[in-house]
Amino acid sequence: MHCVDDFDLAGFTEVAARFGQERYGFVVTPNVDHLIRFHEDAVFRAHYRAADYILMESQVAARLVRLIKGSRLPVCTGSDLTHALLSDVATAADRLVVIGGAHQQVAKLAAAHGLNIPHHDPPMGFITDPQAVENCLQFVEAASPFRFCFLAVGSPQQETIAHMLKTRGVARGLVLCVGASLNLLTGSERRAPLWVRRLALEWLFRLLQDPRRLAKRYLVRGPRIFMYLRHAKFELRKPVRAAEEPSSALAAGARKTTSSVP
Repeated sequence: MHCVDDFDLAGFTEVAARFGQERYGFVVTPNVDHLIRFHEDAVFRAHYRAADYILMESQVAARLVRLIKGSRLPVCTGSDLTHALLSDVATAADRLVVIGGAHQQVAKLAAAHGLNIPHHDPPMGFITDPQAVENCLQFVEAASPFRFCFLAVGSPQQETIAHMLKTRGVARGLVLCVGASLNLLTGSERRAPLWVRRLALEWLFRLLQDPRRLAKRYLVRGPRIFMYLRHAKFELRKPVRAAEEPSSALAAGARKTTSSVP
């Protein structure tokens, strides 16, 4: 069963703005590759099921679900959400954290938005090194309570860290798994024009820019999604409408399914 929260960009930006720093929550942003991994990897499924919010990242996945399952899913991309939180929500007084990305990228974002952003960039392959993982977790926990923590270390590393932080129970604030958002927001990776994104062809734009890295992901692995979607079930969870959301456990129980598609 795939649960997706009924938030577009504007709707979730409002939720994130009022999340607060008294509790912990984390956000995952599924794309086609994540949906495939969800079906093939039990550990990854556990990460997703522990998430407080699941926001559909991919226009392609949303359109395939509509075509194959007949269900409309709202889209809220990680890069657009990251930009909205940095530019429209966060203030210079807020404590923010970024995990992953180059120092120059984080410095560029901080300067552009007038923010102070502590940054930790784990070494490549850190998720297999217990000490490197511990260093990463302790960095986030030491910065707690924070308003937002952006995990930009790729999937499934970022979901693993987010889930571990929840299990340890030390950190407070909203953690967002945002993948390659830093690359797109800082220009390290050119983002597709808006019209290309609206046609759900951003994947093709990225493939043409970096075929050596992305060909296997998009052309070999990606087509598996058709097989999995035929048998998948989706639930669109209705957002809680209140001045302040309850704790994550209660919030999950308070959501009602507005669409269940076999």
